[in-house]
Amino acid sequence: MKRFIQSTIRFLFLTAVLMFGGILPSFSADLQMFSNGRLINDPANDGDSFLVEANRKSFHVRLYFVDCPETFIAFKSDAQRVREQTRYFGLSDATRTIHFGNEAKTFTEHVLVKPFTVHTAFASALGRSSKGRVYGFITTADGNDLSSLLVKNGLARTHGIGRKTPDGVSGDEIVERLRVFEISAMLKRVGIWSESDPDRIAELRAKQRSEDQELKELQSQVKPPQSSQSPQSVLDLNTASKKELQSIKGTGSVLAERIIAGRPYRTVDDLLKVKGIGPKKLENIRPYFVVGKK
Repeated sequence: MKRFIQSTIRFLFLTAVLMFGGILPSFSADLQMFSNGRLINDPANDGDSFLVEANRKSFHVRLYFVDCPETFIAFKSDAQRVREQTRYFGLSDATRTIHFGNEAKTFTEHVLVKPFTVHTAFASALGRSSKGRVYGFITTADGNDLSSLLVKNGLARTHGIGRKTPDGVSGDEIVERLRVFEISAMLKRVGIWSESDPDRIAELRAKQRSEDQELKELQSQVKPPQSSQSPQSVLDLNTASKKELQSIKGTGSVLAERIIAGRPYRTVDDLLKVKGIGPKKLENIRPYFVVGKK
């Protein structure tokens, strides 16, 4: 027990600097409220992303501020994401990450048995849903925020897109609150944190950061082939204009608009979730893109 407490203190000290990055601002459009929501069974549902029906409208909601582990791996981008999540939580292997992803899914299904409230500005979110996803807040029948419940129970991390809440609380304040919930879950060893290795978590996260940096450096060093139909430099997926996107051979007006609608992107591989872009197409256009261009 003493060793665990010492490890936990050391872990919290190290992660005070290393963790809780990655919260990006969302669009500032006004939130719309949908009452009497109900969960709809769908293969793409997981802990933080699911199909709902409210006020006679159905849409796939992706929760603001949090990230639950994946429930399965279908694409290379999924595998990379699971690896990142495994390292973040300090788990022994990816199969445990998938296991806890399914636990998070079950938890959400249980919590959303009763009618709930959805707030969304319909900002586009990436995902497996064939109809696309939108970021949103979910308030349970008991008046609780679903994102907070997931973090408190050790089934999600503080990560992703954020914005001002329906009751006017700033995104920065919500992040701070979720950070406290996450640390509490770690100390209580609940959910995913019950299997976390505090002696290795800093090492695993450092490895992830090193690999991310290496990929960014490679992308900045390798220049794409130039042609009259190609951009004169690599484009940032999250900021390139429609005109710039259309300068890439094979990227017309419709596809350019889909790429813009799918923002924000974390990696170039996320383009696989844009309708009209498959593995072959991605390999052809990959040299022209980076995420977070300097």
